Amino acid sequence: MKYYAIILASGTGSRIGLDIPKQFYKLKNKTILEYSIEIFENHPNIDNIIVVSNPNFIDLTKEIIEKNDYKKVKKLLPGGSTRQKSSYIGVSSINDAEAKVLIHDAVRPFVSKQIIDDCILALDKYNAVNVAIESSDTILEVDENNFIKSIPNRKNLMRCQTPQCFNLATIKQAHEFANNDPNYTATDDCGLILKYKLDKIYIVKGDEKNIKITYPSDLIIAENILEKKVN
Repeated sequence: MKYYAIILASGTGSRIGLDIPKQFYKLKNKTILEYSIEIFENHPNIDNIIVVSNPNFIDLTKEIIEKNDYKKVKKLLPGGSTRQKSSYIGVSSINDAEAKVLIHDAVRPFVSKQIIDDCILALDKYNAVNVAIESSDTILEVDENNFIKSIPNRKNLMRCQTPQCFNLATIKQAHEFANNDPNYTATDDCGLILKYKLDKIYIVKGDEKNIKITYPSDLIIAENILEKKVN
Protein backbone atom coordinates (compact mmCIF):
# COMPACT_ATOMS: atom_id res chain seq x y z
CA MET A 1 0.00 0.00 0.00
CA LYS A 2 1.54 3.29 -1.11
CA TYR A 3 1.19 6.61 0.69
CA TYR A 4 0.83 9.71 -1.48
CA ALA A 5 1.17 13.32 -0.37
CA ILE A 6 -0.68 15.81 -2.55
CA ILE A 7 0.58 19.35 -1.93
CA LEU A 8 -1.85 22.01 -3.09
CA ALA A 9 0.18 25.01 -4.25
CA SER A 10 -2.26 26.50 -6.75
CA GLY A 11 -3.53 29.47 -4.73
CA THR A 12 -3.09 33.07 -5.80
CA GLY A 13 -2.50 34.50 -2.31
CA SER A 14 -4.67 37.55 -2.97
CA ARG A 15 -5.30 38.25 0.73
CA ILE A 16 -1.64 38.61 1.67
CA GLY A 17 -0.81 41.46 -0.70
CA LEU A 18 2.42 40.09 -2.19
CA ASP A 19 3.66 40.32 -5.77
CA ILE A 20 3.77 36.51 -5.99
CA PRO A 21 1.57 33.77 -4.52
CA LYS A 22 2.51 33.26 -0.87
CA GLN A 23 3.77 29.69 -1.41
CA PHE A 24 6.73 31.24 -3.27
CA TYR A 25 7.54 33.78 -0.56
CA LYS A 26 10.93 33.15 1.04
CA LEU A 27 11.38 32.61 4.76
CA LYS A 28 15.11 32.54 5.58
CA ASN A 29 16.15 31.97 1.96
CA LYS A 30 13.73 29.10 1.40
CA THR A 31 10.26 29.31 -0.11
CA ILE A 32 7.21 28.32 1.91
CA LEU A 33 6.59 25.61 -0.69
CA GLU A 34 10.03 24.09 -0.05
CA TYR A 35 9.34 23.75 3.68
CA SER A 36 6.04 22.02 2.89
CA ILE A 37 7.53 19.61 0.37
CA GLU A 38 10.52 18.73 2.54
CA ILE A 39 8.57 17.42 5.53
CA PHE A 40 6.93 14.85 3.25
CA GLU A 41 10.12 14.24 1.25
CA ASN A 42 11.92 13.35 4.47
CA HIS A 43 9.14 11.27 6.00
CA PRO A 44 10.00 7.55 5.77
CA ASN A 45 6.41 6.42 5.13
CA ILE A 46 5.59 8.77 2.26
CA ASP A 47 6.25 7.07 -1.08
CA ASN A 48 5.25 9.70 -3.65
CA ILE A 49 4.56 13.42 -3.71
CA ILE A 50 2.28 15.18 -6.19
CA VAL A 51 2.54 18.96 -6.38
CA VAL A 52 -0.45 20.82 -7.83
CA SER A 53 0.80 24.28 -8.78
CA ASN A 54 -0.64 27.61 -9.76
CA PRO A 55 -0.62 27.28 -13.59
CA ASN A 56 0.98 30.71 -14.00
CA PHE A 57 3.92 29.62 -11.84
CA ILE A 58 4.41 26.07 -13.08
CA ASP A 59 7.89 26.87 -14.41
CA LEU A 60 8.96 28.39 -11.08
CA THR A 61 7.60 25.37 -9.24
CA LYS A 62 9.50 23.05 -11.59
CA GLU A 63 12.67 25.06 -11.00
CA ILE A 64 12.27 24.72 -7.21
CA ILE A 65 11.71 20.96 -7.46
CA GLU A 66 14.69 20.41 -9.76
CA LYS A 67 17.00 22.65 -7.73
CA ASN A 68 16.34 20.60 -4.60
CA ASP A 69 16.40 17.25 -6.42
CA TYR A 70 13.35 15.99 -4.53
CA LYS A 71 13.30 12.24 -5.09
CA LYS A 72 9.67 11.64 -4.11
CA VAL A 73 8.06 14.35 -6.24
CA LYS A 74 6.74 12.23 -9.11
CA LYS A 75 4.23 14.63 -10.64
CA LEU A 76 3.87 18.38 -11.08
CA LEU A 77 0.39 19.32 -12.27
CA PRO A 78 -1.29 22.65 -13.12
CA GLY A 79 -4.08 23.38 -10.66
CA GLY A 80 -7.66 24.44 -11.17
CA SER A 81 -9.58 27.62 -10.43
CA THR A 82 -10.65 26.42 -6.96
CA ARG A 83 -9.10 24.33 -4.21
CA GLN A 84 -11.67 21.62 -4.88
CA LYS A 85 -10.69 21.43 -8.55
CA SER A 86 -6.99 21.36 -7.71
CA SER A 87 -7.53 18.58 -5.21
CA TYR A 88 -9.48 16.62 -7.81
CA ILE A 89 -6.63 17.03 -10.30
CA GLY A 90 -4.18 15.61 -7.78
CA VAL A 91 -6.39 12.75 -6.59
CA SER A 92 -7.44 11.67 -10.09
CA SER A 93 -3.80 11.48 -11.21
CA ILE A 94 -3.20 8.48 -8.93
CA ASN A 95 -3.70 5.28 -10.88
CA ASP A 96 -3.11 2.72 -8.12
CA ALA A 97 -5.98 0.37 -7.38
CA GLU A 98 -5.44 1.05 -3.67
CA ALA A 99 -3.52 3.80 -1.89
CA LYS A 100 -3.61 6.21 1.02
CA VAL A 101 -3.64 9.94 0.29
CA LEU A 102 -2.57 12.89 2.46
CA ILE A 103 -3.73 16.23 1.02
CA HIS A 104 -1.83 19.22 2.38
CA ASP A 105 -1.93 22.99 1.93
CA ALA A 106 1.42 24.23 0.59
CA VAL A 107 1.09 27.28 2.82
CA ARG A 108 1.22 25.20 6.02
CA PRO A 109 5.02 24.87 6.12
CA PHE A 110 5.32 23.71 9.73
CA VAL A 111 3.32 20.50 9.75
CA SER A 112 5.21 18.11 12.01
CA LYS A 113 6.43 14.56 11.53
CA GLN A 114 4.28 13.64 14.54
CA ILE A 115 1.10 14.84 12.83
CA ILE A 116 1.95 12.86 9.70
CA ASP A 117 2.76 9.80 11.83
CA ASP A 118 -0.60 10.09 13.60
CA CYS A 119 -2.45 10.51 10.31
CA ILE A 120 -0.83 7.42 8.81
CA LEU A 121 -1.63 5.41 11.93
CA ALA A 122 -5.26 6.58 11.85
CA LEU A 123 -5.55 5.61 8.16
CA ASP A 124 -4.97 2.00 9.20
CA LYS A 125 -8.39 2.12 10.83
CA TYR A 126 -10.37 4.92 9.20
CA ASN A 127 -11.12 5.92 5.58
CA ALA A 128 -11.15 9.66 6.32
CA VAL A 129 -8.96 11.60 8.75
CA ASN A 130 -8.77 15.30 9.53
CA VAL A 131 -6.25 17.26 11.59
CA ALA A 132 -7.70 19.82 14.00
CA ILE A 133 -7.00 21.76 17.17
CA GLU A 134 -9.26 23.06 19.90
CA SER A 135 -10.55 26.61 19.61
CA SER A 136 -9.50 28.98 22.38
CA ASP A 137 -11.82 31.66 20.99
CA THR A 138 -15.59 31.77 21.04
CA ILE A 139 -16.86 31.24 17.49
CA LEU A 140 -19.81 33.27 16.24
CA GLU A 141 -22.28 32.32 13.54
CA VAL A 142 -23.46 35.48 11.76
CA ASP A 143 -26.20 36.18 9.25
CA GLU A 144 -25.92 37.88 5.88
CA ASN A 145 -26.32 41.31 7.54
CA ASN A 146 -23.41 40.70 9.94
CA PHE A 147 -25.54 40.19 13.04
CA ILE A 148 -24.89 37.32 15.44
CA LYS A 149 -27.12 34.39 14.61
CA SER A 150 -25.85 31.96 17.22
CA ILE A 151 -22.92 31.25 19.56
CA PRO A 152 -22.14 27.54 19.37
CA ASN A 153 -20.66 25.81 22.39
CA ARG A 154 -16.90 26.12 22.08
CA LYS A 155 -16.24 22.63 23.44
CA ASN A 156 -17.87 21.19 20.30
CA LEU A 157 -15.81 23.31 17.91
CA MET A 158 -12.32 22.76 16.54
CA ARG A 159 -10.11 24.56 14.04
CA CYS A 160 -9.35 22.56 10.93
CA GLN A 161 -5.81 22.04 9.64
CA THR A 162 -4.16 19.82 7.04
CA PRO A 163 -3.18 17.26 5.94
CA GLN A 164 -6.59 15.73 5.33
CA CYS A 165 -6.15 12.03 4.70
CA PHE A 166 -8.15 9.38 2.91
CA ASN A 167 -8.37 5.95 1.49
CA LEU A 168 -7.94 6.65 -2.24
CA ALA A 169 -11.24 5.03 -3.23
CA THR A 170 -13.14 7.14 -0.67
CA ILE A 171 -11.82 10.52 -1.81
CA LYS A 172 -12.11 9.59 -5.49
CA GLN A 173 -15.77 8.75 -4.96
CA ALA A 174 -16.30 12.05 -3.15
CA HIS A 175 -14.87 14.00 -6.07
CA GLU A 176 -16.93 12.01 -8.56
CA PHE A 177 -20.09 13.02 -6.67
CA ALA A 178 -18.92 16.65 -6.55
CA ASN A 179 -18.25 16.73 -10.30
CA ASN A 180 -21.90 15.84 -10.81
CA ASP A 181 -23.06 18.46 -8.32
CA PRO A 182 -22.08 21.83 -9.87
CA ASN A 183 -24.08 23.88 -7.37
CA TYR A 184 -21.92 22.76 -4.45
CA THR A 185 -18.34 23.82 -3.77
CA ALA A 186 -16.45 22.60 -0.71
CA THR A 187 -13.64 24.55 0.95
CA ASP A 188 -11.82 21.32 1.79
CA ASP A 189 -11.90 17.61 1.03
CA CYS A 190 -13.50 16.52 4.29
CA GLY A 191 -16.43 18.74 3.37
CA LEU A 192 -17.07 16.44 0.42
CA ILE A 193 -17.06 13.36 2.63
CA LEU A 194 -19.63 14.99 4.93
CA LYS A 195 -21.76 16.36 2.10
CA TYR A 196 -22.22 12.98 0.45
CA LYS A 197 -22.26 11.02 3.74
CA LEU A 198 -19.52 8.67 2.58
CA ASP A 199 -17.94 7.92 5.95
CA LYS A 200 -17.14 9.17 9.42
CA ILE A 201 -14.12 11.44 9.73
CA TYR A 202 -11.66 10.77 12.53
CA ILE A 203 -9.83 13.70 14.13
CA VAL A 204 -6.07 13.66 14.69
CA LYS A 205 -4.66 16.28 17.04
CA GLY A 206 -2.96 19.14 15.25
CA ASP A 207 -0.51 21.75 16.45
CA GLU A 208 -0.71 25.52 16.98
CA LYS A 209 2.47 25.88 14.92
CA ASN A 210 0.83 24.21 11.92
CA ILE A 211 -0.43 27.60 10.77
CA LYS A 212 -1.87 28.43 7.39
CA ILE A 213 -0.10 31.50 6.06
CA THR A 214 -2.89 33.73 4.81
CA TYR A 215 -2.33 37.32 6.02
CA PRO A 216 0.78 39.54 6.36
CA SER A 217 0.81 38.99 10.13
CA ASP A 218 1.18 35.25 9.51
CA LEU A 219 4.56 35.89 7.90
CA ILE A 220 5.77 37.45 11.14
CA ILE A 221 4.51 34.43 13.10
CA ALA A 222 6.26 32.12 10.63
CA GLU A 223 9.55 33.99 11.05
CA ASN A 224 9.24 33.65 14.83
CA ILE A 225 8.60 29.91 14.55
CA LEU A 226 11.74 29.52 12.43
CA GLU A 227 13.78 31.62 14.87
CA LYS A 228 12.78 29.33 17.74
CA LYS A 229 13.67 26.25 15.68
CA VAL A 230 17.15 27.64 14.99
CA ASN A 231 17.71 28.59 18.61
